[in-house]
Amino acid sequence: MKMRLECLAVLVAASMVVAVPPGVAQKHGGILKIQHMDTPPSPSIHEEATVSVAVPFMALFNNLVIYDQNVARNSFESIVPDLATSWSWNEDGTRLAFKLRQGVKWHDGKPFTARDVACTFALLLGTGADKLRRNPRSAWYGNVEKVTADGDFDVTFHVKNRQPSLLALLASGYTPIYPCHVSTADMRRKPVGTGPFRFVDLRMNEGIRLARNPDYWKPGRPYLDGIEYTIIQDRSTRMLAFASGKFDMTFPTDVTVPLLKNLRKDAPQAQCTMRTTGVSTNLIVNSEIPPLNDVRIRRAMALTLDRQAFIDILSEGKAKMGGTMLPPPEGVWGLPPDMLKDVVGYGDVAKNRDQARDLMRQAGYGPDRRLKIKVSTRNIATFRDPAVILIDQLRHIWVDGELEIIDTAVYYNRVFKKDYTVALNLSGAAVDDPDQNFFENYACGSLRNYNNYCDAGMTRMFEAQSREADPVKRRQMVWDIDRKLQEDIARPIIVHNVAAGCWQPHVKGLTIMVNSIYNGWRFEDIWLDR
Repeated sequence: MKMRLECLAVLVAASMVVAVPPGVAQKHGGILKIQHMDTPPSPSIHEEATVSVAVPFMALFNNLVIYDQNVARNSFESIVPDLATSWSWNEDGTRLAFKLRQGVKWHDGKPFTARDVACTFALLLGTGADKLRRNPRSAWYGNVEKVTADGDFDVTFHVKNRQPSLLALLASGYTPIYPCHVSTADMRRKPVGTGPFRFVDLRMNEGIRLARNPDYWKPGRPYLDGIEYTIIQDRSTRMLAFASGKFDMTFPTDVTVPLLKNLRKDAPQAQCTMRTTGVSTNLIVNSEIPPLNDVRIRRAMALTLDRQAFIDILSEGKAKMGGTMLPPPEGVWGLPPDMLKDVVGYGDVAKNRDQARDLMRQAGYGPDRRLKIKVSTRNIATFRDPAVILIDQLRHIWVDGELEIIDTAVYYNRVFKKDYTVALNLSGAAVDDPDQNFFENYACGSLRNYNNYCDAGMTRMFEAQSREADPVKRRQMVWDIDRKLQEDIARPIIVHNVAAGCWQPHVKGLTIMVNSIYNGWRFEDIWLDR
């Protein structure tokens, strides 16, 4: 039987689809020109952890299942077949079987089979001969025992415990199927997929080029001849270049609330949408480095946060406070406002800072003995800007932060290796589901658990909510976990961000998703009406 969770929240936004007038046929041809903010670390989606990779390279691949690219809100109801044609669970929820699409070819002409699916998950489970350089989302699949090819076009996931959300994880843009016959080393340099576009090249600090896959298994798709991403590191320059008509699209998460106001003046023809991104700005502290191994200091840092100041300065009041899960109404699982106000650190800022200074005094610090630290962050504006605000707020509790700017290619290696002291970080939710967030960001041993939070009791709570098939019961369990994570200062969430993407009127068939920035970039339905 198919197991699907009932959606718990009302739809919060109409589908942000570029409408196609009746009687207007899609046109083939043309190169879609998109801005990019920095050089991706590599094209290998399974080895990276940034939207800088997910956006340009999702178009190279297919998943077993995918969130419908023409539906703005990711949900269990919008999951559709991709390389799989159908799926079913056994009665006790320990086997998920897929029937696979036949006649699909990899970009190099070799046939796609169930063996490719098994090889992909051997990589993710760490059981294959070939190994990923790093595996940021291995924690997603801790419940999967193995994936077996049961013939050329049948595959089965064997799981330890019932996990209704497994299908949601498989639908993410972060879960493409890789070819068995191409090594992981080659996938970093010249990736091979089954998707609508083929890889041409990635040039550091210059751009990325993709070309139409003429053998794509969907007849007539894609419409475009190719996609070109041009890397422009300065955001003001990017906005001016878009307004002048040099680009068809901004990078999809690039336009802030103030910049959107300017673009509406400078490019009144542009179509734009402001939406939640599924990305939180958060504080990570390396608890293994003295004196930050003192919980009093870490708690003081969390208590000094003035979240409303971040919201007002960075988004003119549009971003949202929340716990670790995306807050409602966009988010299904987030803490409601009446619960959030009682969570530690979310109340009266002045009182919180008084408590924080008491803790700092207990730890041996004060106005005459200030704590000096480095505050690291990634070298793009969405990281740098809040890092400056964080440093200012830390001064209220006698912590002097020195800003350390790190290029994207190095930043994730640093935080993976815990080679930082304090960092202003952004964490994206690829799927609005607790299994993705809890296991990836807070489970013991997860690569993306950047500050090594580890609590065996919490892990048991993560596992219990994952098994729960009743969405109402599960939501209450998720709220209890979220509150406890904030109380433990596991990874203080500062704000849940909003951003806009803009495109020229001749771009047709585009849907901008409203609760994740990682799942909507297949681009096979886009066409240019010039």
